[in-house]
Amino acid sequence: MARYTGPKAKICRKFGENIYGTPKYDRILQKKNYAPGQHGNTRGFRKKMSDYGIHLKEKQKLRHIYCLLEKQFFNYYEKAEKMAGVTGDNLLQILERRLDNTVYRMGFAVTRMQARQFVNHGHIFVNGKCVDIASYLLKPGDVVEIKEKSRSIKAIVDAMDMTSLTSPYSWLKVEKDKFKGEFATIPVADEIQINVDVRLIVEFYSK
Repeated sequence: MARYTGPKAKICRKFGENIYGTPKYDRILQKKNYAPGQHGNTRGFRKKMSDYGIHLKEKQKLRHIYCLLEKQFFNYYEKAEKMAGVTGDNLLQILERRLDNTVYRMGFAVTRMQARQFVNHGHIFVNGKCVDIASYLLKPGDVVEIKEKSRSIKAIVDAMDMTSLTSPYSWLKVEKDKFKGEFATIPVADEIQINVDVRLIVEFYSK
C-alpha cells in the first residue's frame, strides 16, 4: 500500500492548520505557528506566492487531507473530469466515497490514517463481506461495520469512545452501539466540509 510516511507535523505547519485531525498537531501548531524549514520563522505562512504556487498548494492540501499520493489523486481527478457535472464537485464526492474516509466519518476511527489501518488489517466489513482495500468506493445503501471479532480491540474501542455517538453528516446513518453504519447517499458537494478551494485544483490540472 503506497502512502505518505514523512513527518506529518511539517505538512500541518506548511498549510498552517491541522489537516490530519490528531490533537497533537494542534499543540505543535500552537508552539510553532510558522512554516517549516530554516527560514520558516521569518517568512511565516503569509509569504507572497505565485499564481502557480497558490493552485499547487490547494491541490497538495486536499491530497494530504485524504492521505493520498500524487498518482492516485490525479487518477481520481481524471475520473471526476470524465463524469457528468462539475469536476470539482465530482472529485470531492469520489474522495468521500472511499472506504477509509467513510470509516473515519462514521466515528469508527479518530483519523483517516487510523481508518485506513483498520481497513487494511481486515477489521471492516461491507455488506457482510470483509473488504481490506482502503480505496474501495462505496455506493448508496452500502452497510459498513466493524468485524465482530474486532470489536474488542483497544484501538477501535478507544477510537469509538473519542468520537460522536451519531454522525453529523447527512449522507451517513450510524448505529455505533451496533458497530455499523450505512452510506445512505452520495453527498452534495456543498455538504462536504473541507477548507479547500477545489476550483483552484481544477484550474491547476487544466493548465
